[in-house]
Amino acid sequence: MTDSNTSGSEFALAIHGGAGTILRSKMTPEREAAYHAGLRRSLDAGRVILADGGSALDAVSAAVMALEDEPLFNAGRGAVYTSAGKQEMDAAVMDGSDRSAGAVAGICGPRNPVLAARAVMEHSGHVLLIGESAMEFCRRQGLAFAEPSYFFTEQRWQALQETLAMRQGGDEDLDESRKHGTVGAVARDRNGNLAAATSTGGMTAKAPGRVGDSPVIGAGTWADNETCAVSATGHGEIFIRYAAAHEIASRMRYAGQTLDDAARAVVIDMLAPAGGSGGIIAVDHAGHVSLPFNCSGMYRGVVKDDGRLLTAIYDEPLIDFRNA
Repeated sequence: MTDSNTSGSEFALAIHGGAGTILRSKMTPEREAAYHAGLRRSLDAGRVILADGGSALDAVSAAVMALEDEPLFNAGRGAVYTSAGKQEMDAAVMDGSDRSAGAVAGICGPRNPVLAARAVMEHSGHVLLIGESAMEFCRRQGLAFAEPSYFFTEQRWQALQETLAMRQGGDEDLDESRKHGTVGAVARDRNGNLAAATSTGGMTAKAPGRVGDSPVIGAGTWADNETCAVSATGHGEIFIRYAAAHEIASRMRYAGQTLDDAARAVVIDMLAPAGGSGGIIAVDHAGHVSLPFNCSGMYRGVVKDDGRLLTAIYDEPLIDFRNA
């Protein structure tokens, strides 16, 4: 499934709240409405910045922060638990104007992990910091921290118990909504600059210390003004092995493919056969947007200069809720 828009508008923002959605059969109207509302809040947070002439980097940071603050999504406040009953969060940001990037992995404490990643980019000489050293860096930078109770959600805790019980019984957890969940944003601002940001709690019952593709530059996050900005969501190990985000940019740069052709080729033709369930959101230097996925659904949204907040969950077209 791909949603694409090639109107060439001055700014463009796309977001995702993770691939591997709740099954249609288990989705209530109230919960579906809540997901759409969360996506719209994220879109609006980034739209306000872009409409005012702000940077793509500020817009994707704001959009991802809104998703991290929403317990429905697997990042920040809604992060899942490791097999040891802990939360370990990863995040990354990348500025397409100069390929500067920052990332963190295996942290829990900073209220918004995406801001921790941005601090690494802007206030250190490094790209990726992990664990307690990353936490100490965040404290020195004065980032807002939250108590463990802030990040606790009953839904995520119960998902851990169910997954552990299935493992104990020798069964495999086939629920995509527990196997992978991530949030992300990509944007083109009025000056033509691109940026990407991605944040995640990882996989339910993942091994302590496991790091997926989200903070790996070129796998789950990428931005380069000459090609595109990408944020991925899915089976992180496969996305890392195939350098998914960078592969899309490479196909555009070296094979002359359009954004949509490159994104579909990677997600549908490359990742899916390899077991890489998931999807990506991407925007190119002209403001074209592509949002392909190869699984049951992907929480996603797009906003451009016309201000319409378009969102979708399953394989339906993007929905405009202005008059809903």
